[in-house]
Amino acid sequence: MADAFKNTPPAPEDKGAMTAQNIAAALAGESQASQKYLAFADVADAEGYPNVARLFQAVAYAESTHARNHLSVLGGIGTTAENLKGAFDGESFEIAEMYPAFDAVAKLQENKSAQTSIRYALKAEVDHQGIYDGTLKGVEGKKDLDAKPVRVCPICGHTVIGDAPDECPQCGTAGSYFREF
Repeated sequence: MADAFKNTPPAPEDKGAMTAQNIAAALAGESQASQKYLAFADVADAEGYPNVARLFQAVAYAESTHARNHLSVLGGIGTTAENLKGAFDGESFEIAEMYPAFDAVAKLQENKSAQTSIRYALKAEVDHQGIYDGTLKGVEGKKDLDAKPVRVCPICGHTVIGDAPDECPQCGTAGSYFREF
């Protein structure tokens, strides 16, 4: 058995730019596969195939594990404070640069569905940015996040800590549909 990593992902190594690019591409692919399989699981479940749904969920978990290993090799996993800062920075990039540019193209091409999807994501990223900022301040003060539930709208991704609103302010989905974590 070559290089077993028991109970921990592989450690980062700063060796080889081409390998790093390949691992970054693999991270993207595995992440996409995981999300795709979770969506497939929802369809299978809705169509009355709970065991097919379970299979898709299991393989999605495996793909997520591959992605986590690749992220570790790239040095992308740090302390909780470092991870919160990185998450905040990622949300900031999506809010300030990525989604505005994507939205401009969708508008030029008159793709209303893409515009809606982008709007939902952009609004949720603002939620996430604020939550990460407040949580980081707590962690820097050695305080955990309150034990309140985190709730997410299953349509647009609007995220709140505590009670769900009666209706999602972004897409109008009833708060009773929010998923609790």
